[in-house]
Amino acid sequence: MSEQAEAPENGHVVHVARQPIYDREGVMVAEELLFRARATASGADRSDSQATARVLVAAFTEFGLQELAGGRVCFVNLTRDFLTGRLPLPFDGNHAVLEILETTMVDDAVVAGVTELVEQGYTVALDRFTLGGGHEPLLPLATYVKIDMLHATEPEVRAAVAECRRHGHLRLIAERLETPEALHLAYRLGFELFQGDVLGRPHVNSTLTLAPARLTRLRMLQALSAEDVDMDEVVDLVGQDAALSLRLLRATNAAATGLNRTVSSIRDTVVTLGLNRIRQWVTLMLVADLTESDPEQLSGVLVRARFAQFLAGGVGVPGDVAYIGGLLSAIADLFDEPADRMLQDLPLDPSLVDALTTGRGPLGDVLATARAYMTPSAEMPPAGALPAQQSVDTADMAMAYLSAVRATNATLAELTAGV
Repeated sequence: MSEQAEAPENGHVVHVARQPIYDREGVMVAEELLFRARATASGADRSDSQATARVLVAAFTEFGLQELAGGRVCFVNLTRDFLTGRLPLPFDGNHAVLEILETTMVDDAVVAGVTELVEQGYTVALDRFTLGGGHEPLLPLATYVKIDMLHATEPEVRAAVAECRRHGHLRLIAERLETPEALHLAYRLGFELFQGDVLGRPHVNSTLTLAPARLTRLRMLQALSAEDVDMDEVVDLVGQDAALSLRLLRATNAAATGLNRTVSSIRDTVVTLGLNRIRQWVTLMLVADLTESDPEQLSGVLVRARFAQFLAGGVGVPGDVAYIGGLLSAIADLFDEPADRMLQDLPLDPSLVDALTTGRGPLGDVLATARAYMTPSAEMPPAGALPAQQSVDTADMAMAYLSAVRATNATLAELTAGV
């Protein structure tokens, strides 16, 4: 895939590299997740908070953590902004190891922030630790320490190992192993874990993601920051942002939240995640996303969702369920992605999944009608062939469609007012 092809009009491609970590028996026990600007990039931007945010968003909402790591421990690089609480970590402590980069200046604020994270249940790793590098105050707080086997001399490696062994709880990871000789040295020095190109190079995973509506998120942050949060307003704002809706659905899966329930509407998603967790995700996504939504494509997705919602009233399908169904159906078409593949790992109500993947039932009929009506290349089913058409004649369907367009345009105009 060329770099030009990696920025499709209907979204952008997110790349996350995974490099395995092995134990002394050669069993892969963990993986480090790294941001890649391109699928062919050999290196990662390790110091930028925006890159870190994109890894977190991609790992937990674009790919699905279970798909990326297969249940193994994930190491994620963090920058100072995350360690000191300026940027949020919208996941629980048992989902990733927080890796503190060697470029992070350790001061009182970092020590206090890391202490709080550990007290909250997060696991910490120190990256490329060297004796005298200034990260010694974090050794009592860390669980893992990674030592560079590429650029450090053998005396430097031995000195770092000796210092870490003064803290009996630490597990040592030999990283940047690029030669058999370095691997043998790490074994002799008693390292517990091993990582490097001699064992396995980073493997890049890529996925297409819908470009976000930043203005919606700014509005949502304002709504979420109110002293008396209006749940109806939050639900409405989430529903106006197709990318955010899909990401929040993915964030409700068991791998990312520990919850075991299904959802069938935007309101269910908001209630399940809770306002605080949504506030964290919205903040992180504003940092993570680099491109603006294409207004025409965003409008088309939202019109389809609103159109399905209007049609649902005639066949007894709940409007909010039809809205999320129309939203997901339109996103699948936008990405040219089979619905069953896109819906993997989403904690959706089975009846909603069935309607989206098989087209069965009243909801499936509503979604098919909305799709056929709005797709120029699709042939509209004969009048009355679908339940949605039995209660909505041709004129009323046109009115429903125009109403959906009008409502969506009003929403987008309100969001861009004054900008």
